[in-house]
Amino acid sequence: MRSTKKFTGSLAIAAAASLALAACGGGGGEGAGGPQAGVGAKLTNDKVVIGLLNDQSGVYKDLSGPNSGVAIQMAIDDYKAKYGDKAVAKDIELVQADHQNKPDVANTKAQEMYDRQNVDIILDVPTSSAALAVAEQAKTKKKLYINIGAATTALTGKSCNKYTFHWAYDTYMLAHGTGDATVKNGGKTWSIVYPDYAFGQDMNKSFTTAIDGAGGKVLQSIPTPFPNDNFATFITKAASDNPDVVGIMAAGGDLINFVKQYNQAGMQDKATLAVGLMFITDIHSLGVEQFAGTQFTDAWYWNFDDKNRAWADKFQAKTQTRPSFAHAGNYSAAMNYLEAVQEAGTDDADAVVAKLEGKKIDDVFLRNGEIRAADHRVIHDSYLAKVKTKDQVKEDWDYEEILSTIPAAEAFGPVSPDCKM
Repeated sequence: MRSTKKFTGSLAIAAAASLALAACGGGGGEGAGGPQAGVGAKLTNDKVVIGLLNDQSGVYKDLSGPNSGVAIQMAIDDYKAKYGDKAVAKDIELVQADHQNKPDVANTKAQEMYDRQNVDIILDVPTSSAALAVAEQAKTKKKLYINIGAATTALTGKSCNKYTFHWAYDTYMLAHGTGDATVKNGGKTWSIVYPDYAFGQDMNKSFTTAIDGAGGKVLQSIPTPFPNDNFATFITKAASDNPDVVGIMAAGGDLINFVKQYNQAGMQDKATLAVGLMFITDIHSLGVEQFAGTQFTDAWYWNFDDKNRAWADKFQAKTQTRPSFAHAGNYSAAMNYLEAVQEAGTDDADAVVAKLEGKKIDDVFLRNGEIRAADHRVIHDSYLAKVKTKDQVKEDWDYEEILSTIPAAEAFGPVSPDCKM
């Protein structure tokens, strides 16, 4: 009996010690100190899981979609090649989901990724309403989210949070690039046509502010359903005030439908067409003849210089297509996230955020890039571009003439007073 009591007491002491060790993070679990606190437990579940959440089947499929998964995998491969046996993240998994451009679906998919698939970071998320839903999940779950595909400034405004970063572009950048230039070139009066959801509403607001500031005037702003395949009545209404410029704020498949119907209506000779957001995949889909001479603001162009082209060649070898800025942006975001994990020695969200905030970056996507600590807006050089005429195109996909570089400090707006980290 004595030996039994002694043995039982020893078990109790050992159990108490084990519990104390686990509470301090020594048991290898996440604990209060996060994964970094565990002995030999630098990574949650011993691996890094990256989630790609975007439109994989609808109007935004070509501009990002499954090929952004290819770009992210390129980043994973480059990270492993760079660090080899010294890589903190030796096991990296990529999972993908289709949010169908619906905020409720995006919300559900983000929850599933964070909770069930143990995703450490979600990337991309075009469609601003969906992007805002995921930002709320990132805030709640305290897990990282880098947006590439959405444009709403609310991500770094009233919806900003510690775990959300806005990487590629926003409506301020687009409006102050294209809006300013078009007004200065004689496009004083505008009719704006926009999709009636967060992205379109933000684009309409940003362009109106930019046009007014440049000395122009918006005669009317016309909301349309999203998605939409018939713009005839909206085009007629836009033309009714005889504006100098018709600004279309749709993107992807909706933009293609609008431009096709705009040209079919004979509007090319009646008003200049200004495109709020253009991807190279849009030009490729419809053809340079439909867009020739159209000016727009671009976040990145595959044939801008040798550095971009070299990366684009690798991407094309895997996809048989040239990359959009969304594809390059996803690569950049994934690579910089993995670099932050490497530097932090852990995938603990707070530790990674600390490594990203204030970071200056010059990579294949971000030129003169900087992650602003105050609002997590990534600022970088942007470009005023013009679609070439057919006779100017020397090779497939070489559709853009870069007119000027917009310096990072000018391309993006100041920190919003609405952002409360």
